[in-house]
Amino acid sequence: MMTQKSKDGHLGGEKQRAKFSSTLGYVLAVAGSAVGLGNIWRFPYLAAKYGGGMFLLVYLLLVLTFGFTLIVAETALGRKTKKSPVGAFHFFGKTLSFRFGGWMNAVIPMLIVPYYCVIGGWVAKYLFEYLTGNSSGLAEDGYFTEFIQNSPSVELWFVVFALIVYLVVTAGVKHGVEMVSKIMMPILILLAIFVAGYSITRPGAMEGVKYLLIPNLKNFSWMTIVAAMGQMFYSLSIAMGILYTYGSYLEEDADIEKSTKQLEIFDTAIALLAGLMIIPAVFAFSGGNPETLQSGPSLMFITIPKVFESMGFGQVVGFVFFLMVLFAALTSAISLMETSVSTLADELGWKRSVCSIFMFGIVLILGSFSALGFGVWDYIKILGMSVLDFMDFLTNSVMMPIAAFCTCILVVRVIGCKAVVKEVKRSSAFKREKLFVFVMKYLVPVCLAVILLSSVANVFGWIKM
Repeated sequence: MMTQKSKDGHLGGEKQRAKFSSTLGYVLAVAGSAVGLGNIWRFPYLAAKYGGGMFLLVYLLLVLTFGFTLIVAETALGRKTKKSPVGAFHFFGKTLSFRFGGWMNAVIPMLIVPYYCVIGGWVAKYLFEYLTGNSSGLAEDGYFTEFIQNSPSVELWFVVFALIVYLVVTAGVKHGVEMVSKIMMPILILLAIFVAGYSITRPGAMEGVKYLLIPNLKNFSWMTIVAAMGQMFYSLSIAMGILYTYGSYLEEDADIEKSTKQLEIFDTAIALLAGLMIIPAVFAFSGGNPETLQSGPSLMFITIPKVFESMGFGQVVGFVFFLMVLFAALTSAISLMETSVSTLADELGWKRSVCSIFMFGIVLILGSFSALGFGVWDYIKILGMSVLDFMDFLTNSVMMPIAAFCTCILVVRVIGCKAVVKEVKRSSAFKREKLFVFVMKYLVPVCLAVILLSSVANVFGWIKM
């Protein structure tokens, strides 16, 4: 039987698509995908380096404009077409350009989830060490380096983490992705509040709190905007196919504008909590020197264990912190895997169980290159980067801005902003309609160009970020 479109432009005649049981389930699932390792180790570092309160202010403004616009666009297109990204683009055209846009959005999570599971394995290892009472060992110089160079151990923890993600996704949307998000996200927030509360009450920590929360024009620079733009882009699950996929699971009466507002609140709250967890603690540890904050894994796996160990109660606080980080890593990895499975099921017609097994195999193969890239395969370098670092650069700095630009072209040049507005208004008042149209037409292309060019220029050493 041929698939036909209903009068409102939705697909009909297909087998029933999985759905979230409630809008809250959708919000928590998308929030879980947004709240990941990037929020926890990237936001505090960038905030400390690029102006503290000024960075936070610029970040909030971008979330409420650029972030809001792309979240609404991708979610609405997903609900309208009832498809993951490839199908969503094909819904509006079958030419090569539509295929490119769809697959660009779809391939990104397939490439991210393997190395993301490797880092998730690192988190699981640290949580295990805190659980067994080895907080002092984790704080020693060289521990992290020795661990990631121990290939059998790294591979083991990578597989354990990937297996958990696989089992959740295999369970389905309602009983897997949604249920885990409903459990993990509230616990994650409570744990983050506990760690932040402990951090800001340490002697000398209030200087870090003031630096993070109070804007100071003296700390503002052009790089404040560029860095905040990049962080906002990465932290909202934009251009990963996730919002298309989760939007396709939404009920017709789900209020897209309201749920997007809730996502903005969730993302901002977690980013703020991450800053309050880490910046005041490091300020107290370093005597008020923001330069002590390091980027990426160094902050999470080297600096933070030292900070907690020096502050007292390192065993307990370290365990709670890494439990929170594990939940953040799991919810993000689950969203990435779910999007990949949904795309394969839509495009190849395979059963969900087969798609899940296939993606688990992809994760094990590609993830092993990243897992072993600091150990037995440390001689493999691409543009001077390890496999993990290169995959992160390729997906986050190159492919994601291009994927988002494809969405922008689809909305502005092909179907028109009015089509997205109409879809949103089916269940929302859409009070920010004028903002959406203006930002999508004029601000989004500029922001994406800045993100792409600055990221590539930084990697090649043309500018320093």
